[in-house]
Amino acid sequence: MMRWLMILTGLCAASICAAAEVTAVVTDAAGKPVADAVVAFYDGKTTALPAGAGGKVVQKNKMFHPKVTIVQTGTKINFPNEDTVRHHVYSFSPAKKFELKLYAGIPSDPVLFDQAGVVTLGCNIHDSMIGYIYIVDTPFFAKTDDKGKAVLKLNEGHYNYQAWLPGQTKPGVEQKITIEGATEVKITLP
Repeated sequence: MMRWLMILTGLCAASICAAAEVTAVVTDAAGKPVADAVVAFYDGKTTALPAGAGGKVVQKNKMFHPKVTIVQTGTKINFPNEDTVRHHVYSFSPAKKFELKLYAGIPSDPVLFDQAGVVTLGCNIHDSMIGYIYIVDTPFFAKTDDKGKAVLKLNEGHYNYQAWLPGQTKPGVEQKITIEGATEVKITLP
C-alpha cells in the first residue's frame, strides 16, 4: 500500500511539474493589441467536456454580453433577455443554425452547440446586435483582454494552436508549437 502511495505521489508531482503557464499575446497587422481574440490549443488527445457544461449569453442594452463567448462542443447555452423589449435571436452559421423567436425573459430550452466552428449571432429586430460564439474541441482556450493577452495552463508537450478575431469566419492563424516551461506566444492576426 505504501509503495502505491509513493508511486501515485510521484505521478502527481510529475504532472504538476510538467504544467506550464502560456501567455498568448495577440496583435493586429499594425502591432496593436487585439481584445476579444480567441486562442485555442489542441494536443490531439484531450477533448473531455465536464458533464452538464453550460453557459449563457445575455441580451442587455440591445447588445450581446459577452460579445464573444468560447465554449467546448457539447455545451448548452441559454440566452436570457434582460431588456425591456423582446428579441429574436438567430444564427445562420454552418456550425449552428438556430432561431429563438420573439421573446422576453429566459427561453425554456438552452441551445446545444455540438459542432466546432464560429457562430455569428444576430437579432431580427435590432440589426446592430451582433455577437459571436466560438466552439472548440479542446479544454485549452482563452479570450484576450484589452492588452491582447490570454493566459493558459498547459502541460509541456506538442500542440497546434488557433487564433481567431471576431468577424472572421474561420481561424486567422493556425500554428504548431512545443511547450517547454513558461512560454510567451506572439500571434499577429490579419
